[in-house]
Amino acid sequence: MQRELGPIFPSTRAAAVEHDRSRQGVIYGFLSYSLWGLVPLYFKLVTSVRPVEVLAHRVFWTCLLLAVIITLLRRWGDLLRALRRPNVVLVLVASTALLAVNWFTYIYAVYANQVVEASLGYFLNPLVNVVLGVAILGERLRPWQLTSVVLALSGVAILGAPPIAVTLAVTFAFYGLLRKTVAADGLLALFVETSFSAPLAAIYLGYLAVTAQGAFVGSDPSMCGLLAASSVVTAVPLLLFAAAARRLRFSTLGILQYLAPTTQFLLAIFVFGEQMTPLKWTALCLIWVAVAIYSIDSFRVYQRQRGKLLRAAAADA
Repeated sequence: MQRELGPIFPSTRAAAVEHDRSRQGVIYGFLSYSLWGLVPLYFKLVTSVRPVEVLAHRVFWTCLLLAVIITLLRRWGDLLRALRRPNVVLVLVASTALLAVNWFTYIYAVYANQVVEASLGYFLNPLVNVVLGVAILGERLRPWQLTSVVLALSGVAILGAPPIAVTLAVTFAFYGLLRKTVAADGLLALFVETSFSAPLAAIYLGYLAVTAQGAFVGSDPSMCGLLAASSVVTAVPLLLFAAAARRLRFSTLGILQYLAPTTQFLLAIFVFGEQMTPLKWTALCLIWVAVAIYSIDSFRVYQRQRGKLLRAAAADA
């Protein structure tokens, strides 16, 4: 009897550990995407500052904060090893440009009361990823994927290809595509990206200070603190996401990612009072149906592949 029970305890213990990791991952993922969803509240607080200046502050202060975090985690060695590879540096230069455009567009969207359109961009992002997979990586669309892409494109066409949504979706999709090829985790890669941009940001902020045009000149201390806090607004969700990604399946993260644009959309309607026309509702409904089809299809494919792997493992045992 003892021999029969012996193997059960290690497997039970392993299952319990895996369950705890998954539970922690869901918590981290929920917090991460919730904070990303609430980001418009922060940018609304600094709408008295020009979007380009907010972007410069975000880049500069985020770079400083990440440098402190990397020092505390003793990861400078990892960073230097990654930067010894020329291809890594070239990819991160390109991703830096995409990130700057993406950040500025989002800041401008909040500044211009276009948060609905910004949330639309992030609803579209997974579907743009599918299109890039076909166009660049030579992947083939499954029938339901094709259906979701057609529906999403129909929604975008109804809105006349809204520039903010399209810019956010396309830049973030290409950004993700580049980052997948980089042999550096999110923390290190984001530090390199902000460090590439930080000198330009510092020069621009210095110019504003010298010419007495910047928000730091003549502003109350609370505004100065808010602009410096852009580093925390940027870094905290990223670190939570990294913790979630280490603990969760990709399919689970794929479902959680819609929490951010959903929260942003609700804020736009019920807090910021942005107006929705029947045309916008029609387009958004088409896009939401496309997202639902895409998510369900991806989950079913994942379940089938997982079942095959489990059956193969059982057969080998």
